Amino acid sequence: MSPSPELLAELLATATEAATRAGALLLDGRPADLGVAATKSSPVDVVTEMDLASEKLVTELIAERRPADGYLGEEGTERPGSSGIRWVVDPLDGTVNYLYGLPGWAVSVAAELDGRAVAGVVAVPARAELFHAVLGGGAFLNGRPVSCRPAPPWGQALVGTGFNYVQDVRVHQAEVLHALMPEVRDIRRGGAAAVDLCDVAAGRLDGYYERGLQPWDRAAGVLIAREAGALAGGRPGTDPDGTLTLAAAPGVFEPLQARLEALGAWHD
Repeated sequence: MSPSPELLAELLATATEAATRAGALLLDGRPADLGVAATKSSPVDVVTEMDLASEKLVTELIAERRPADGYLGEEGTERPGSSGIRWVVDPLDGTVNYLYGLPGWAVSVAAELDGRAVAGVVAVPARAELFHAVLGGGAFLNGRPVSCRPAPPWGQALVGTGFNYVQDVRVHQAEVLHALMPEVRDIRRGGAAAVDLCDVAAGRLDGYYERGLQPWDRAAGVLIAREAGALAGGRPGTDPDGTLTLAAAPGVFEPLQARLEALGAWHD
């Protein structure tokens, strides 16, 4: 089912309000003595009190605006819905960056209709940036259209990536990186998947890949990258998923996907 323009506008307005308000809370409310509240997959995969506060704000706002919708959030909030809409939210993507006072963190809010992202917003408050897209409507940064960079030759591609927090998994990821790095212009590691995907959309990266992303890491960012003209997928013939997510300008996507497949970037 294709969403109506009215529904897309309503979902975008809700996503924008949620991401903007949560971003302001995180930016203005960050305690000077911010510490780790909990850990997840490893001792360095952290959650702060602000992750939890941001998720509470977003869940309450969405429940108020659209009570029949479902919800999936990184910090454990999940509820079924009856409307066909599910919100997929990362209330603080790039928690380690946030913990250390680095600007590469975001609030990512996406609305899915029958499992397909149709509206997405990524707020990057420390950079004063708000990305948004709706299905078929293009991608925007602070209200202005953006598009991915024209493809350079493979050897001149600037590629972003990320690493798992589990040490054993990182070892193989480092091996993939070691093989890939001499082939391209350079590699960047920003520390927040949603921001990296939006940087592909804005032409700041030629491509990006990562293994192990969760739905909340990629839902809004993949939609924004695609609406900016990028291609996105996983292993050949598949959509982005936890096995592998990559997004790149046409002309970079194809060789990047082929090299990641050959290097086994899809397994640990």
